[in-house]
Amino acid sequence: MSTTPAPANPKVGFVSLGCPKALVDSERILTQLRMEGYDVVSTYQDADVVVVNTCGFIDSAKAESLEVIGEAIKENGKVIVTGCMGVEEGNIRSIHPSVLSVTGPQQYEQVVNAVHDAVPPRQDHNPLIDLVPPQGIKLTPRHYAYLKISEGCNHSCSFCIIPSMRGKLVSRPIGDVLDEAQRLVKAGVKELLVISQDTSAYGVDVKYRTGFWNGAPVKTRMTELCEALGSMGVWVRLHYVYPYPHVDELIPLMAAGKILPYLDIPFQHASPKVLKSMKRPAFEDKTLARIKNWREICPDLIIRSTFIVGFPGETEEDFQYLLNWLTEAQLDRVGCFQYSPVDGAPANDMDLEIVPDDIKQDRWDRFMAHQQAISSARLQMRVGREIEVLVDEVDEQGAVGRCFFDAPEIDGNVFIDNGSNLKPGDKVWCKVTDADEYDLWAEQI
Repeated sequence: MSTTPAPANPKVGFVSLGCPKALVDSERILTQLRMEGYDVVSTYQDADVVVVNTCGFIDSAKAESLEVIGEAIKENGKVIVTGCMGVEEGNIRSIHPSVLSVTGPQQYEQVVNAVHDAVPPRQDHNPLIDLVPPQGIKLTPRHYAYLKISEGCNHSCSFCIIPSMRGKLVSRPIGDVLDEAQRLVKAGVKELLVISQDTSAYGVDVKYRTGFWNGAPVKTRMTELCEALGSMGVWVRLHYVYPYPHVDELIPLMAAGKILPYLDIPFQHASPKVLKSMKRPAFEDKTLARIKNWREICPDLIIRSTFIVGFPGETEEDFQYLLNWLTEAQLDRVGCFQYSPVDGAPANDMDLEIVPDDIKQDRWDRFMAHQQAISSARLQMRVGREIEVLVDEVDEQGAVGRCFFDAPEIDGNVFIDNGSNLKPGDKVWCKVTDADEYDLWAEQI
């Protein structure tokens, strides 16, 4: 007696470019497709259609997006484009006219519908058989996950086009955010990385409306969110925090061990004149005093930030002001970018003197050398101390992990020489034995 083999599930390839916020968008799309019976595959050749989630923040990111779209077309042929660069449909189609569909960020339903059009789902799919885990499909390792709390941004920074791509601030209901966090923790996640375009502004758009979680009222506000997340027994790390006054409320939570003593604050510059041209919040004048106060309350506090050098109108005096500010601030983790004009950004139309490329490069080199000395000295202070490490990778050489001052993929690592017995997701206490500009070496206790 012959039996007809069951039809194969349609297969989707997925490429996710850009920031963690885009990665969360990718996870949401993939979760929906998986619920509908699509298989997610890792090669162009195995896919029936490929989705490319693009980044459109700066020119180099756009170039990478266009290159990946071209590669997907060459290797597969059926390509759907979404993400931040999707707002420039004309530019994408002028270079890659054969793409099947182009949508902007957060347009999940349109992406899923485009996949349906290209490769229809199986009519006999039973969602009760192909169960998706409660936490959804994740593109990060099992032991950490990004938790997106809002979309969009209310700022109008002159170098940025994010608000035009992702819109104004829209906060997720706090009950939904905390439910998702709880599902992730139950699934084994040991670290929640809280992200949005402006994490400190969470709830502003809904006037900090009171929601409910586990039957209790909770305000849609950053402090109350962190208090609730801090009760879940995992690391909670905050990204993209503007230093509004209420950020001061978080430092006691960090000192008490409720959330990680780690703040990712995108300062971008220190010169008041440059900050004004950037249309950044005018917080510079009191920031040094606040950082000092934060560290008095929570001595272990780690501050990471990003800066831009070579912004139009930046003088040598402005740049020197920035270096002096860094010396005073003693930030722990710092990234720096050379200013790059972005199509559609207001800075392009400002009547300011353009900084030549060779001067930008010189200032970037000097900035990095200056900050590297600060970061190295601050890491040396950790030698001999005990730290808790979350293990990311293990091989015959030992284990590689991160402690509370290392966010994945952007900060440093902790190398555990005697950690071959560990596995990813383990948390272990170690004693720091050595340090360089970015990384630590440690031994299990």
